[in-house]
Amino acid sequence: MPKKYGAKEKDQVVAYIFHLVLTGKLRTGDRVDRNEIAQHLGMSRVPVQEAVGQLEHDGLLSTQYHRGAFVERFDEDTIREHYEVHGVLNGLASARAAANPTPRILGRLDTVMRALRNAKELRAFEAAAHEYRRAVNEEYAGPRLRAAIRASRGLIPRAFLQSYPNVMVEMLPFYEEETAAIHRRDPDAARAACAGCAELMAKVMVTELVRRRVLAPSQKPAVAF
Repeated sequence: MPKKYGAKEKDQVVAYIFHLVLTGKLRTGDRVDRNEIAQHLGMSRVPVQEAVGQLEHDGLLSTQYHRGAFVERFDEDTIREHYEVHGVLNGLASARAAANPTPRILGRLDTVMRALRNAKELRAFEAAAHEYRRAVNEEYAGPRLRAAIRASRGLIPRAFLQSYPNVMVEMLPFYEEETAAIHRRDPDAARAACAGCAELMAKVMVTELVRRRVLAPSQKPAVAF
């Protein structure tokens, strides 16, 4: 496989291993062959080892001394847990915004909300959603919280969102609720909106992985949004 110039080699390896998991080519408990990955991607073992370290930190892999790296448990429960954590982290910053909303942040969020409401296609909606989170996190999240949020947001590929036809219609109300909560200084409602949006993202992720037959169909009762 040719190298993708302009991207860090470690990030290429992270994306490749993640792709193997999302397509079912690597499953829970499978060993990650670092030599094979290095050869396939045409790079040394150094960025592969760096990627394994990052993915172990992120909870996707675990390493065993003298045995290698293995895929951690990857099932519906772990996916939902990941997004629960993601919602809590974003909710921390959003609750701080609701506790002390400044005219600047309220104006910025109102501008972004207009872009979200007017978005006709997913790319524009995603860009506005990213700007929304950036506005809140830049103003109200410290460096440790921002780092944790960055680490938690990479689990849902854009292709998965594209596969879910109602994603914009179902996601927009959570941004509406969060913005209203910040305006009326309601931290609990802001947290709840972030949690609801994260739960929807988990639903999208699980739905697509079931469609791909990476996960078995859920036996749990459906969650109404």
